[in-house]
Amino acid sequence: MASMDIFRGDAFSMIGLAAAIENVEHKPQLLGQLNIFESEPVEQRVVMVESRDDGLALIPTSTIGAPLTQLSDDKRVARNFAVTRLAKQSRIMAESVQGIRAFGSLTETQQVQTVVARRLNRLVDDLELTWERMRLGAVQGLFYDGAKGQTLVNYFDEFDVAPPAEISFNFATLQPGELRPLIEQAVVRPIKRAAKGAFVPGARIVALVGDDFWDQFINHPEVRQTYLNWTAAADLRQSTAWGAFHYAGVDWINYRGTDDNSTVAIATDEAKFFPQGARDVFKVCWGPGEFFDTVNQPGVPVRAMSLLDPSGRNAFVDVEVYSYPLFLCTKPLTLRSGALAT
Repeated sequence: MASMDIFRGDAFSMIGLAAAIENVEHKPQLLGQLNIFESEPVEQRVVMVESRDDGLALIPTSTIGAPLTQLSDDKRVARNFAVTRLAKQSRIMAESVQGIRAFGSLTETQQVQTVVARRLNRLVDDLELTWERMRLGAVQGLFYDGAKGQTLVNYFDEFDVAPPAEISFNFATLQPGELRPLIEQAVVRPIKRAAKGAFVPGARIVALVGDDFWDQFINHPEVRQTYLNWTAAADLRQSTAWGAFHYAGVDWINYRGTDDNSTVAIATDEAKFFPQGARDVFKVCWGPGEFFDTVNQPGVPVRAMSLLDPSGRNAFVDVEVYSYPLFLCTKPLTLRSGALAT
């Protein structure tokens, strides 16, 4: 059986475990894959976001020699947001590595690493799921406690703006030729205007939609006709569930959440609109760790460590992961929400 002393080796240090995490295959996360959140490692637990009114103003005409119209001072507002702490532990009992030959073994460490990697895989999967829940909140203007579902920060309130009214989609009554103008007037133009200079070339608008919304959207005559003319028209013979389609300046995606369709999910009759690639609209700040060798250091997404049984009996080792994220939305007016008409 493996000696617990191997956990004191470099392979099971914080650095060694970090390397193991990098080799763990994470399950796909759509919002993570879209890369809409610019990563920002920070050295402190409180992040300051400074906003400035860069609005344009017309210059009135004046007579020669009259006093000049003065350019108003920038209106700057600084807001503080705190990173949050995510931490979880898995206990590996000595019995878990029973059967690994210790004396004279050249593969003992490698085999125990496999056991640890499996536990890390599960812990990191839980972190990834929590991050995705937080990302899903941020594209709706909220910073969620991922597990409890509580709102920690409402970015509409923090930036002193009112949430835009929900857009009603009645696909049963929308006639061909009416859907595209609705999308352009209620979604595309307002989001681009609200983004101002942040909507740089290459930016686009994404809609994450629930199952019922997607089914009615993709089968609306106007959308279906466009789909038929698309290069992927053959896909109409296949299932379109959890698919994606570009229409009216928006990338529509039938969001696939957790299998219970509630833990991480878009409500079946809803659509969430947000910009992708718009400068500084979404950020994720990674705070520093809470340990002597990580304080005041730029944060990283995941930190991991192993702690031996403090009783001295060497009966178990605890594998722990920590993360200190803050998923920010700095321009909540770029967000829109839609729902099927009732």
